[in-house]
Amino acid sequence: MDIKNTFQKIADKKLWLNLALMALFVVVMGFGLKWSMDVYTNHGEEVAVPNILHRDFSDAEAILDELGLNIEVSDTGYVKTLPPNCILEQSIASGEVVKPGRTIFVTINSPGVPTLALPDVIDNSSYREARVRLMAMGFKVGEPQYVPGEKDWVYGVVGKNGRQFHTGDRISIEEVLVIQVGDGRLNASDSINYVDPEYEYVEESPTDEEAVPQNGEEDDFEVVGPSEAEQSSKTTP
Repeated sequence: MDIKNTFQKIADKKLWLNLALMALFVVVMGFGLKWSMDVYTNHGEEVAVPNILHRDFSDAEAILDELGLNIEVSDTGYVKTLPPNCILEQSIASGEVVKPGRTIFVTINSPGVPTLALPDVIDNSSYREARVRLMAMGFKVGEPQYVPGEKDWVYGVVGKNGRQFHTGDRISIEEVLVIQVGDGRLNASDSINYVDPEYEYVEESPTDEEAVPQNGEEDDFEVVGPSEAEQSSKTTP
């Protein structure tokens, strides 16, 4: 192969055409990839999140759908003064700017009064421990009711109407619980066993009997009569 043939091949139009088409393909692919990414990420599009607090869930869903946003329930709560299924919280505050297609997570108001299981506090904790634990769970706790028993020990939990609750019972969070607490005094039904000490009687003389404790110790008590001087003074005129 000589130099002349080599230059002829380099100058061939088909070769340059193929190179040009390859370069064009690379450029088109680059722009196409950028455009597709912009479409996928909604480049340049922004939506302000509306305030949907205290709105009914169906109304909030319609409002967000018009803006291209999604809504999903993540939790439930309970506010007595608000209607059921209304929005209590939203994950993205109103006024924040997001891209279309974003999901807003919300907490809705429970349609019924929630209930909680009574924990194991009866005859298992002090009044202070039981009160703190119940209130931390969300229960309402009223003034304690004192009953005969060990001081500050929990003997029971009752409702305002006097209903006796047991561990594991489902109780409305609107119920006011009354903790029955020991007042430090024994119940009249509690008996105290008192045992009298046992004595053993030892006969020291035919006429004198003296109680000697069972442990065998002798009593040091000794009867002392009048002295000889006193007797002589009585006989002397």
